[in-house]
Amino acid sequence: MSRPLTDAATSARLSKQRRRDTKPEVALRRELHRRGLRYFVDRAPLKGMRRRADVVFPRRKVAVYVDGCFWHSCPIHATQPRNNAQWWADKLSANVARDRNTDERLEAEGWTVVRVWEHEPAADAAEKVAQALG
Repeated sequence: MSRPLTDAATSARLSKQRRRDTKPEVALRRELHRRGLRYFVDRAPLKGMRRRADVVFPRRKVAVYVDGCFWHSCPIHATQPRNNAQWWADKLSANVARDRNTDERLEAEGWTVVRVWEHEPAADAAEKVAQALG
């Protein structure tokens, strides 16, 4: 997938997107910490796996991903860019396919994967994580 031509404003805006420590991630981590849960941040769950989870509980084999509505095609809030529409459709589709592949690989190794959307309240997301932890 080659890079599309983008205008300077779009390029500048996209370059400022955080890869980690986004507001929803930090809110979830604060809520988990408030509940007495301790975890690792931005870590590959499996050795040699280049895909990193936002929150990892390695002893309990739980990997948590906070998915952005745009980048991971949220069924409620996803948008489709009009500029370079086909490139973006392919890119976002590939992101979703990579997410499913990541889930399958982790589950095959005995991990529980928790995916929450960025728009979910931190308390609700933390409850999902707590349930996965048992």
